[in-house]
Amino acid sequence: MFLRYKKLELPTPDKALPGRLIEIPVADTHTVLGTPLKGPWPAGLETAVFGMGCFWGAERIFWEIPGVYSTSAGYAGGFTENPTYEETCSGSTGHTEVVQVVYDPAKVTYETLLKAFWENHNPTQGMRQGNDKGTQYRSAIYTTTPAQAKTAQDSLEAFQPIVKTAGHGAITTEIKPLGAYYYAENYHQQYLDKNPGGYCNHGPNGMTCPIGVAKTA
Repeated sequence: MFLRYKKLELPTPDKALPGRLIEIPVADTHTVLGTPLKGPWPAGLETAVFGMGCFWGAERIFWEIPGVYSTSAGYAGGFTENPTYEETCSGSTGHTEVVQVVYDPAKVTYETLLKAFWENHNPTQGMRQGNDKGTQYRSAIYTTTPAQAKTAQDSLEAFQPIVKTAGHGAITTEIKPLGAYYYAENYHQQYLDKNPGGYCNHGPNGMTCPIGVAKTA
């Protein structure tokens, strides 16, 4: 990423930046999937939101999963309205970098998305992911339905013993209902499609989460 601020404490709502009323503009179409980047979504589709460090590599993980209709990079979990990338990286918005995943539950389960989430980053690092340090890199699952909330918590509890056996500590992933989701600037959208050699610190962590279906080539 371009900026790696190291603020490790979340701001309180009264200390967060105020933001703005105008939304960050993004392209109409997903550069890989050819689907809309923004809703309204076709009937029957659901959304899931995951934070697992830098959103560039995280977004690619999900757009490669069959049954995913659209993905986008964005900000969630904080207080500032329509934040910019620089504001989020300052640690003064409360947001973390996230990926919004729009998927067809008839083709791919939420459990399978969770499996990809758990197996492709280190969820025990608190306000960091690898060498990227700051509140914007924390691990998070923001749920959009009560069923997602239960499934996400159950998956954490199922994965924790495996993480411990692998020599890691407690999972620090934040799980809570999604508030507002804000799209990141257009140059962040499908970044690794536009820049195949770009920065990415995601990939298999060597641990297998006992839920969902493994991705096949």
